[in-house]
Amino acid sequence: MASHSENHYFVPHGSVYPALISVGLLSMASGFVFNVTGSDLRGDGSLRNPTLDYLATPGKYMMYLGLFIILFMMFKWLSDVVTESMTGQYKKWEDKSFRIGMIVFICSEVAFFAAFFGALFYMRILAVPDLASYAPDITPYKDFLSTWPSQGPGGVVLGETYKPNPDFHPMTWSGLPLINTLLLLSSGATITWAHWGLIKNNRRQLIIGLFLTIALGVTFLCCQAAEYHHAYTEMGLTLKSGAYGATFFMLTGFHGFHVTVGTLMLIVIWLRSIKGHFTPEHHFGFEGVAWYWHFVDVVWLGLYIFVYML
Repeated sequence: MASHSENHYFVPHGSVYPALISVGLLSMASGFVFNVTGSDLRGDGSLRNPTLDYLATPGKYMMYLGLFIILFMMFKWLSDVVTESMTGQYKKWEDKSFRIGMIVFICSEVAFFAAFFGALFYMRILAVPDLASYAPDITPYKDFLSTWPSQGPGGVVLGETYKPNPDFHPMTWSGLPLINTLLLLSSGATITWAHWGLIKNNRRQLIIGLFLTIALGVTFLCCQAAEYHHAYTEMGLTLKSGAYGATFFMLTGFHGFHVTVGTLMLIVIWLRSIKGHFTPEHHFGFEGVAWYWHFVDVVWLGLYIFVYML
């Protein structure tokens, strides 16, 4: 018969962390709004509303302050969670709820990217051809480029002159995108190899596998930064490059953010593995991060196919 401790669900003590993180989120979001409003520039560099220019500087510092509060509180909060785990507070019921929670979180991330893929398909299949099909005498979108990748309309739009960039080139599937695909696929193999090492209680294999996964993730981010620099400086591909530019940077940028978060999580798990925090029987912290990393790999394959290849 199970002991009382095995049937008891651990309830943590009251915490101020959620309230302080909410303060950080409010500060960061408000600072972002102030910064965007205060630095809203026209194409010629002049302010749309010069009276709001004074909001830009304090808005920037509010963003930094909010980000610092969030990161510091997350560090403290997760440190408490690690301490509770290492002191034996978490048993089978807690482990089960953690797994359910991680599955729900990953499902929400799937929905997040599904919405962005839906936006891509809507623009590419419906919006762009429809806007290009209107008669020139009844549409404000003159000379709309209906072929994909589309830079959008030419001529006069909403009172501002917009001309397609003659130096615009879409991103190809070869080169850095192909290298990044190989990097992420390799990282999925290395983290699986590290998991096998953990199950076999092979600490050396676990640590080396995690280190290789982190190195591949960092290399991916460096390659993506180089790709963005090349797009902006040599290909004429920017966020303002119509529907294609907006969806390209929206999808790849958010994926890059997820890779950054996943890499930070892997670094934490790697440091914990060096300290011997995981055992073959109890290692959900490792498994949760591994699930997340595999999700990031799968999303990239979708991006590579639908954004770069098709």
